[in-house]
Amino acid sequence: MQVLGLSIAITIFILLDLYVFRLLKDATVKSHRFVRRALYIVYWFFTAVVVTSFVIGTQLDPFTQRFLRVVLFSIVFINITSKLLSGLFLFIEDIVRGIQWIMKKTAKKQTEEVDESRSGFLRKTALVVGSLPTITMGFGIGGAYDYRVRKKTLYFKDLPKAFDGIKVAQLSDIHSGSFYNKKAVLGGINTVLSEKPDAIFFTGDLVNDQSKEVEEYIDVFSKLDAPLGVYSVMGNHDYGDYRRWPSAQAKQMDIQNLHKAHELMGWDLLLNENRVLKVDGEEIALLGVENWGKGRFSKYGDLAKTYEGVEDHPFKILLSHDPSHWDAEIRPKYSDIDLTLSGHTHGFQFGVEIGDFRWSPSKYIYKQWADLYQEGEQYIYVNRGFGFIGYPGRVGILPEITMLELKRS
Repeated sequence: MQVLGLSIAITIFILLDLYVFRLLKDATVKSHRFVRRALYIVYWFFTAVVVTSFVIGTQLDPFTQRFLRVVLFSIVFINITSKLLSGLFLFIEDIVRGIQWIMKKTAKKQTEEVDESRSGFLRKTALVVGSLPTITMGFGIGGAYDYRVRKKTLYFKDLPKAFDGIKVAQLSDIHSGSFYNKKAVLGGINTVLSEKPDAIFFTGDLVNDQSKEVEEYIDVFSKLDAPLGVYSVMGNHDYGDYRRWPSAQAKQMDIQNLHKAHELMGWDLLLNENRVLKVDGEEIALLGVENWGKGRFSKYGDLAKTYEGVEDHPFKILLSHDPSHWDAEIRPKYSDIDLTLSGHTHGFQFGVEIGDFRWSPSKYIYKQWADLYQEGEQYIYVNRGFGFIGYPGRVGILPEITMLELKRS
């Protein structure tokens, strides 16, 4: 069955390549023969790389051959995206031509100039659109470790006086299984420490699929330290739900190993639990719920259990990986949770941010997809993610280290 599926995928891709290849032939028809041949070789070379990646990709060890996997996946992802976009406009052109052909057969008048104009426009559009992913995504790979510190000051009337001015750092979506540059990751961690936060919160997705991914990074993430502690929760990728396990017991053992990794790093993992943070005799409540996502995402979270014992604390911070949890359950049932910290969306790892203007395809999926949102006296901050998954880069939406200063209003 796996061989059949692989054969079908390769056949579809080659047919797509043949379909789009005519765009390159038309664009270079007036070029020197040597130039045409060189471009044809490059075109089919990348096709060969994609087909090879289909065949050997699943055989590569995700740990010892991580960099090669990243390179091959990048080529596959960018190549297929470019061909699909180009193919879409070529397909539209073919539909237009088909309609025109039918009209010519049923009418006596012909409008050759209009036909050529439409054809030229669609082909040029296909060429430009098909080139954009190669340019932007190729450039975006360089942004995978371009960490940005984003700072916000939030005001709360019920924040205890002893916590006035407290600085908290938030990290999210590390996805250690995707990393291929340990030195760059260490640079990001050192950036967090340079901000001298009073507390550090991690809001889930330490790995992609399995606990083994984080092993070589335990020494890096264990460097995180803060006077009030480092606290963490689980994200949807931390439960091993996206891979096949030999048994349910093997999956549960891996989850336990991941819990142990948090402990080895010195992170206090909150599994539907809460902690009380104390400064000069005053307290705030920190709640950490397991993953709870609206729709198809896993719902391991138990907010009622997480809330037990801190009902009377005047100020509460909740760590919840998926921001869809905020509107679905947190705000309707727990209006006294002052601040929720989430991640999960990555800002789609693609978008535009200029000043206060933000756009990403994420906004069509999540109401709260990046940065700060407020409803009444409740806030949620959605971190854009420290790491990446799938496409090994970021275009416009760069990896984030969040620094929040909490003030009394």
